[in-house]
Amino acid sequence: MLTMPVMSLNALENVMNSCTKNLFRVLCLIVLSGAAWAQNFPSKPVTLMVPYPAGGVSDVIARTLNNTLSKHLGQPVLVENLGGASGGIAGQKVLSSPPDGHMIFQGSPNELILAPLSNAAIKYKPEDFRLVQMITINPLVMLARKDLPVSNGDELISYARKVAAEGKPLTYASVGLGSLYHLMGEHMSKITNVPMTHVPYRGGAAAVQDLMGGQVDIFMTPYGKGQVQMVEEGKLKAPVVISAERQELFKKVPTLNESAVLKGFIFDTWAGYFVHKDTPEPVVQALHKALSEVASDSAVKNALEAQAMIVPRPQSLSALSKLYSENTAKYQSIAKSMRLQPQ
Repeated sequence: MLTMPVMSLNALENVMNSCTKNLFRVLCLIVLSGAAWAQNFPSKPVTLMVPYPAGGVSDVIARTLNNTLSKHLGQPVLVENLGGASGGIAGQKVLSSPPDGHMIFQGSPNELILAPLSNAAIKYKPEDFRLVQMITINPLVMLARKDLPVSNGDELISYARKVAAEGKPLTYASVGLGSLYHLMGEHMSKITNVPMTHVPYRGGAAAVQDLMGGQVDIFMTPYGKGQVQMVEEGKLKAPVVISAERQELFKKVPTLNESAVLKGFIFDTWAGYFVHKDTPEPVVQALHKALSEVASDSAVKNALEAQAMIVPRPQSLSALSKLYSENTAKYQSIAKSMRLQPQ
C-alpha cells in the first residue's frame, strides 16, 4: 500500500508563504502591466470606425469631434468609413483588429444589437463590444419625396393603404436589413395592417439621394442640419417626426404620436463609442476619460447641438454597461415580437 509523506507544520507554513508571495508577485505583475498599458496608450494613431459611407449623420458626428479627441489622446484620430451589412462589416473589422484600444467603433443599437439578429453573415454578438461613452441622442424624422401627398400620420397611412390596394405599396428606405429603420417600417406595416416595401441602402446619404430623386417614398432616420436645409429648400418633405413631442428644428411638423392610427409610435436612437470587450481595463479607463472630456467640450457640444442632436452628460462605465444591457434586451424583444430571422 502506498503511503503519502506527512508534511510538518513548518513545512506547510513555508509552502503557504511561498504561494502567497508568488500570488502577490503575479498580482503585482498584472497591476504593473496594466499601468504600462495605460502609460503607453495610445502609441500610434487611433482609428474611429464609422459603419456608414461619408456624408451621413454618423459621419458628421465623427468629423465633429475627432480632432478634439486627438488633442486629449495625444495622437491623430483618423475617421474611417466602412458601410455595408447594416454596419456589420465595420463591426467585424473592429473585432478582427488587436483589442488594444487603437480602433474605436462609433455605433448604436442598430449595428451591434439588431444587425446580428437579421444578417446571418454577421457572427458577432452585442456582448463582444464594450460601451465606453455615449455621445449623442438622435431624434428621428420621417423624410419623404417632395411630392408625397401627405402631411401627417393619418394621411400617411391612408395614402399607404390606397397605393397598396392599387398594387404599388409604399416604399421605405433603411440603412440595411435588420436595421432599426427597417424594424420601424415593419412595425408600422404590422400595426396598421398595410403592406409596405422595404428598400435597404448601405447608408443614409444614398437613401436621401434616392428620396430626392423620387425612387423611394419615405425614410425614417436621424437627421442633421443638412437634412433640415433640404426640407426648407423643398428638395424633401418632412410629414412627421417620430419623437414623443414636436422637435425644435421641425416645429410645424406633427409627431406620429399625434395621429389616431399610430399613437404611441415613438422612437429615437443614440450614438456611442465601443471597443472590443477584451480591451485592457486601463486602456478602457483612458478612453473613457478622454471621451468624457470630449463630450463635455463646449465647442463639440455646440456643433453637435446645431445639427439637431442632443449631447447627454457623460456617464460612468458601470452606468454605460447597464444602459447597453437594457438596450440589448429591449431591441431583442422587439425583434422577437416581429419574428425577425437572420437571412
